[in-house]
Amino acid sequence: MNNTLDSLCVTALRMLAADAVEQANSGHPGMPLGAAPMAYVLWHRILRHNPTNPLWPDRDRFILSPGHGSALLYGLLHLSGYDLSLAEIKQFRQWGSRTPGHPEQGLTPGVEATTGPLGQGFAMGVGMAMAERTLAQQFNQPGFEPLVDHYTYAIVSDGDLMEGITSEAASLAGHLGLGKLIYLYDDNRISIEGPTSLTFTEDVAARFAAYQWQVIRVEEGEDLAAIEAAIRQAQADTRRPSLILVHTHIGFGSPRADTASAHGAPLGREAMKNTRQFFQWPDEPFHVPQQALDHFRTLVPKGEAAEADWSARLAALQQHFPAEVDRFLAQTAGTLPSGWDQGLAALNLGDKARATRVSSGLVMNALAPHLPALWGGSADLAPSNNTWLQGDTLRNIHFGVREHAMAAVCNGMALHKGVLPFCGTFLVFSDYMRGAIRLSAMMNLHVIYILTHDSIAVGEDGPTHQPIEHLAALRIIPNLVVLRPADAFETVAAWRLAVELKRPVALIFSRQNLPPLAAEPAATGLAQGAYVVADCEGEPQLILLASGSELHLALAARTALAHQAVSRVRVVSMPSWELFAEQPESYQQQILPAHCRCRLAVEAGSSMGWHRWVGEQGAILALDRFGASAPGEQVMQAFGFSVENIVHTALRLLERDEKADWTAR
Repeated sequence: MNNTLDSLCVTALRMLAADAVEQANSGHPGMPLGAAPMAYVLWHRILRHNPTNPLWPDRDRFILSPGHGSALLYGLLHLSGYDLSLAEIKQFRQWGSRTPGHPEQGLTPGVEATTGPLGQGFAMGVGMAMAERTLAQQFNQPGFEPLVDHYTYAIVSDGDLMEGITSEAASLAGHLGLGKLIYLYDDNRISIEGPTSLTFTEDVAARFAAYQWQVIRVEEGEDLAAIEAAIRQAQADTRRPSLILVHTHIGFGSPRADTASAHGAPLGREAMKNTRQFFQWPDEPFHVPQQALDHFRTLVPKGEAAEADWSARLAALQQHFPAEVDRFLAQTAGTLPSGWDQGLAALNLGDKARATRVSSGLVMNALAPHLPALWGGSADLAPSNNTWLQGDTLRNIHFGVREHAMAAVCNGMALHKGVLPFCGTFLVFSDYMRGAIRLSAMMNLHVIYILTHDSIAVGEDGPTHQPIEHLAALRIIPNLVVLRPADAFETVAAWRLAVELKRPVALIFSRQNLPPLAAEPAATGLAQGAYVVADCEGEPQLILLASGSELHLALAARTALAHQAVSRVRVVSMPSWELFAEQPESYQQQILPAHCRCRLAVEAGSSMGWHRWVGEQGAILALDRFGASAPGEQVMQAFGFSVENIVHTALRLLERDEKADWTAR
């Protein structure tokens, strides 16, 4: 350590974390004990942040990617003066506390991202750095102090670097030359099963150099001066992201130092006693020396001064560029600009049949000129996903074939604020994105996922590219809205909703052309998740429910059933189960009256979940096996997605409903 005060502060961080884990009898003490020196240097000497206003727009961002070390972050927040009391740290991992086992964005002041699944934090930091760059390009003005000018930092671990998502994200960051992205690698060479030499023997430095990162080594993780010098060196390279390899000792100061047993369990009473003796620390849990606390709390006036300086820059720009500054403030607050949807009125989508992926591309390009926050790209599939914003190179991202990282990067963009990120791929590859989509939903992030080629109608590409279980898999993620529109007009309504909702949305689009239906019902009904597309006189005898392309089959089947004297048939478009489930029961009963037990759901995907809507007396025409390689229309026909089979299934359903007395009704 450089001096006694530094040593006191670092030890306070270490022991707060160890005490929190010990009291909870649960947690990970090893990482905080080893990484506290680098965390102290970063937070106290480098990071530009304001503990009294954790959300000021031009703060530096910090992510603790190995979220299992959360006790270290909570100690940093408390000691630095954030609104996180010592009492909360004493309630570490307990019900109702703001100190959960892994950091949760939105719960704890100063926590920038929900981390825990390793590699996700690493990739989200890349997204934050990308957002910083694009906002700087949009809003900084020549000859004036920059409005957007900050760094993204993270502490990353062996586990982060082992995960495949990290390779994708690091490759993208190096390709983009994100010079304001600086990661400190907690190189303690220990994982849960033992030394990392069991599984992780690659040359990390050479790997990241190949990714076009600046790589810096700090041989001794206790050397504060060397850590600071490394970060300053990283800041000086504006062309490359930087990885600083800091050789640390997991569980430093404890009897379990440099062993796997220090990773994920409390040290225990005897080991804690020995650790206190090693650091010459009082035998008093949660002890914080006043001198250390006072030193940490100098960050409060320092942070307030940094924000005040930024506010002065903002005011200077406001005088010369009032419209741009107003747009910046609105955009970073997530406020939609006036007239953001005015481009939709000029669209003529009722003239011919189009794939909904094509309609989506037309809608995006109508929105983009009036929605400058819209920003994103595709996993090397823009021509197929129709995700390219014409004439705007700044807001288009070439993600490359990197679905894992792409989704997490979009989470980082959304967390940064100021951009409305979208990303696209085929629906079948949403499996690669699932971990990040789950975190989107958990953090309630405004990310739009564009997932095309939505069924076995993909055709010749065969079972590997034909989604079956993917709609069901997305629908079971809490807080994710899944929208599968049936035509161009539903696509417009779906996009409008995706922009307006302040939560993640998955837009599911077809490859094949679909004829346009009526515009007005879609505009009003889709927001409610389900609505009546075609109805009958009187109470329905049969209800056909469908989403996406299968809605057209249901409508044709209704006509065919009328020729067989089954005239009381209602067709319901159900593009979003989640939104329909959120409607009042009165509306749900209006669409799906309880007395009509003959309900047939039609969807070219897994049947899982449809039972909720058709009930015990209903039936489901779905697909619970993998598809086949052949022209899409032939595949659909072969698996029973035809007017004839819907009619046949409906008639059998009506015959089976012995209790219904339709003539009396």
